[in-house]
Amino acid sequence: MQLLSLYNCLTTYLVIGALLFAFGVYGMVVRRTVIGMLVASEFILAAASTNFMAFSRFTAPDPAVGQIFTLFIMAIAAAEAAIAVSILIAVYRNYKSIETDDLTDLQG
Repeated sequence: MQLLSLYNCLTTYLVIGALLFAFGVYGMVVRRTVIGMLVASEFILAAASTNFMAFSRFTAPDPAVGQIFTLFIMAIAAAEAAIAVSILIAVYRNYKSIETDDLTDLQG
């Protein structure tokens, strides 16, 4: 019966946010492809959104503040994904690879 009340606890959301952040950092370190790193960065942004929404729900006097921050994070994530995919397509056209080790020629 105690499992059913986990949704009403701040600690549950903070643990989920910490797990998402840890998966994102692990993915950024381990992944060799740019697409894998893009997905890992989305995990990190999802962790931040989860924490904002959790603190907004449980501690903020005005819950709209956390929701507004989460909407900004979602907009930034969408823009980041669109720009990253366009850069990825341009890099693939020039280098015929998306492996990060192959992109060592990029000096700038």
